[in-house]
Amino acid sequence: MLFNPSSADVRRFFCEAWSRSRQSLPCEPLQALAASWCAEHPEYQALLDEPDRAVEEVFHPASGHENPFLHLSMHLAIEEQIGADQPPGIRKAWQSLLSRTHGDRHQAAHQAMECLGLVLWEAQRQKRMPDTDAYLDCLNRL
Repeated sequence: MLFNPSSADVRRFFCEAWSRSRQSLPCEPLQALAASWCAEHPEYQALLDEPDRAVEEVFHPASGHENPFLHLSMHLAIEEQIGADQPPGIRKAWQSLLSRTHGDRHQAAHQAMECLGLVLWEAQRQKRMPDTDAYLDCLNRL
């Protein structure tokens, strides 16, 4: 994937990953991971099946519809953080959260997203880097 993808690039990536998975075509590791999260979200699959519409669709918070591509991207971000243990300690916090959700990876990921979203929002609001200590504290409090 690209280092600085546009919104359209991200949307095409998820649509392609989903399409390749559904067709049992070979996937790159990140595509396979993305497709697995797409499979966990049947509510997004009709959109993922229509790449042109997916690229053009506008998601406004006021509409009450979440952006499926932001949601899926957060799933991938958390997976990447856990895999790299970045920030340091997230793997341990994740294992603890996973234990508290009785091994329900999807539920744990959605809880972790709340923390990630909060920390990113706060960083953006204050125009600073995300507070990794606050992120880990939030994960450990869940």
